[in-house]
Amino acid sequence: MSKEKFTDYLLSKNLISKEDLEKALTIQKEKGGSLVELFVKLGFMQENQILSVLSSYLNIPPIRVLNLNIAKETLNLIPEKVAQNLQVIPIGKIGNTLSVAMSDPLNVLAIDDLHKITNCEINPVIAPISEMKEAIANHYNREPISSIEEIISNQNADNIEIIKTKETIEEENISDIDEAPVIKFTNTILKKAVYERASDILIEPWEKSSKVRFRIDGLLKEADTFPEKMHPFIISRIKVMCNLNIAEHRLPQEGRFRSMILDRNVDFRVSILPSSMGEKAALRILDKSTALLDLDLLGFEPDALKQIKEDILKPHGLILACGPTGSGKTTTLYSMISYIYNPGKNIITVEDPIEYQLKGINQVSINPAINLTFSTSLRSILRQDPDIIMVGEIRDADTADIGIKAALTGHLVLSTLHTTTSAGSITRLLNMGIEPFLLSSTLIGVVTQRLVRTLCNKCKEKFNMPENIREKYSIDKNATIYKIKGCNLCQHTGYKGRIVLCEYLPVSPKIRALVNSSASEHIINRQARILGMRTLRGDGLIKVAKGVTTLEEVLKVTGPDEPL
Repeated sequence: MSKEKFTDYLLSKNLISKEDLEKALTIQKEKGGSLVELFVKLGFMQENQILSVLSSYLNIPPIRVLNLNIAKETLNLIPEKVAQNLQVIPIGKIGNTLSVAMSDPLNVLAIDDLHKITNCEINPVIAPISEMKEAIANHYNREPISSIEEIISNQNADNIEIIKTKETIEEENISDIDEAPVIKFTNTILKKAVYERASDILIEPWEKSSKVRFRIDGLLKEADTFPEKMHPFIISRIKVMCNLNIAEHRLPQEGRFRSMILDRNVDFRVSILPSSMGEKAALRILDKSTALLDLDLLGFEPDALKQIKEDILKPHGLILACGPTGSGKTTTLYSMISYIYNPGKNIITVEDPIEYQLKGINQVSINPAINLTFSTSLRSILRQDPDIIMVGEIRDADTADIGIKAALTGHLVLSTLHTTTSAGSITRLLNMGIEPFLLSSTLIGVVTQRLVRTLCNKCKEKFNMPENIREKYSIDKNATIYKIKGCNLCQHTGYKGRIVLCEYLPVSPKIRALVNSSASEHIINRQARILGMRTLRGDGLIKVAKGVTTLEEVLKVTGPDEPL
């Protein structure tokens, strides 16, 4: 496919203006380089946008390359210098076909060069421009992660660089311990967790030892154990990194820090909790480079995605994201903001805490210690002339009341609720004391979601699902169903990554009438399903039929639907 055809595609979809295109082509003619990268550098298109456009145009899947586990023999097929010059990285080989991640799959010259070098057929896969340089450095210069025995025996190991902010202090504040092995082991835990795509780290005291556990794709796995006597020193090290009080062992403490790990900045949110065996540390890993802050890449089905996109472009009203803790609600809200952002809008968020810094967005972190709560922040935000407000969570009647009134007075308000169904969020707000006529006038739609693990594409196997199971769950008899197997790429779990299951309830006139009459959750849910709302279970079964996940995963996180 020629570049001219791709540019015609961009113009036909109104993704770029004729003037901007001519400017980019002129610069490319003068200086060379990739047209795709030029669009991003010149600010004509955002990186996530060009990723989505290329994926649609070429029908090639996008991929995140930073945390892939690539076999050494695969990497050796393309020399490091070639990978750096062409900005490509080999990710897998099946038969004589080599899959290669590249930021510009339109670069046919690069593909031809790779074909000559590897003597393989090249299967291009799209990767974000911002990740390629870092991924090449990470994969070609991979260092083995030390074991606890190596750390204790090696006193002169290098440390992860702690980026100094107002939340961190000097390392010399730890006293009376041999710092080198403690610092090295703590840093190794962080590095290993980021490398293995963990979302959380738990450091827990047990009776005769301490354990480190990682949460990967929603499930905890034991990562390491270390001697009981080292536990208080590891906790003290983490406290120092967060600028917490290392002398306080009786009260819970919270903090955060940022580290440079695998050549990228990673934020850690820390909670220290006293227990009967000692202090337990829980670290949430906030790695923006692996976060998919793009609605098109989260896993919403096309019909639900289209409806959500239409609704979040409305000038005012309330949109809710619901689900339990860890179901991806905040990521969905961030993705919505990324989709509707433009420099002409004043967007303000109030969060507890701020998980990802978003470019061009004003973000406020609440602090209950000084009475900076969601409700008090919202009152001040309304005086800042915002167009769009994101409230991290509606926790009480006061926050709900201010949010509803803000939506009523011409603002688009996005927020989250801890409810299990979309209809349940409506009754929850009514139970908080919100007047039905106010809620029915402002609510635009409710997204309820869960996360399920996705099958590893490298090792998943076809599975002959029994006919009675297909009939019970209304799975198309012609659909190809897969089961887990396990390989090195997925750490022998059979799953790699997670995807959203979505139940989207748009507030139609019939639903609005039910809200106005304070109808029960059951009645609202039934009417929404009659009008076409797909439940979490229904969305999950579609993904089973598409070969994205397994029936076991869907049944684990969703409840059965009541018959209509």
